Amino acid sequence: MRMKDDYMRNDQLKPGYNLQIATENQYVLAYDLFPNPTDTKTLNPFLDSFLEQPNELPEYIVADAGYGSEENYMYINDILHKTPLITYASYHKENKKTYRDSPFVVDNWRYLEEEDMYICPAHRAVPFKRYSRRKDKSGFVRYFKIYECENCRGCPVRSQCTKAKSERNRQILVNNTWHYFKAECKKKLLEEKTGSIYRKRKIDVEPVFGHLKTHLAFQRFHLRGKQGAKIDIGLALMALNLRKLRKYMERKRRKEEKTSPILKLTIKIGLVFFWRKDYCPTPFLKDRQLLVFAHLLLFIF
Repeated sequence: MRMKDDYMRNDQLKPGYNLQIATENQYVLAYDLFPNPTDTKTLNPFLDSFLEQPNELPEYIVADAGYGSEENYMYINDILHKTPLITYASYHKENKKTYRDSPFVVDNWRYLEEEDMYICPAHRAVPFKRYSRRKDKSGFVRYFKIYECENCRGCPVRSQCTKAKSERNRQILVNNTWHYFKAECKKKLLEEKTGSIYRKRKIDVEPVFGHLKTHLAFQRFHLRGKQGAKIDIGLALMALNLRKLRKYMERKRRKEEKTSPILKLTIKIGLVFFWRKDYCPTPFLKDRQLLVFAHLLLFIF
């Protein structure tokens, strides 16, 4: 693929790779490079490469809207038997009030299930006409139902309903499978548990790219070819994991070594009463061990 940068302004765009990573708590679990300029077609092969290693996929597959497609949803649900927590390109747009209230959005049209037809904003019937199928470059097939308005001539809202300049009747394509997955996505993201998991995505995977570019100054590959670039980025990601592990171990060590001044003072006082009988009143001599234990319990609880 080619990068968008064109510093020389001579259409000689820089070559590059699409880096895909899987993370948990900002630790990189797996990575791979792809020539695809977009993320949509990289998810399925990346998950396959993840399973080729001695790894097990989690119950929820979390990714951003760039990975949301019917093919990816179907693959995760039907093949991997996991739950996708992946938005799609128009997810945020569909949640806006202007979209929900627009009478010219097909999703807001009235649908008559028994007659299998829609009612357009001009109150004209848009019945089912025929089935259609589309096959993309990767071989994935999508199935549509085509509806066509009976008569669009003289429609007062035609310019708002469609941008087509021809006099043909308005046609709409409905993909029920895609609508089903979109509804499932919205349902999952509204739930407390799954919604919380999805919101953690931006603080889990995104910081890895920021640390890679900022702390390691990794702005470009140093080796040519996919294999060389894969080794190059692999060493950098390994360094990030070791860096994070070192910080975690340091914090853990400091926490274990940190002793409260009050605890130190309590232990010292207890030892004085325990070992020096002449410093301790006679009634307390019998219970000096209990006294030390009481001091410790008082501090802990």
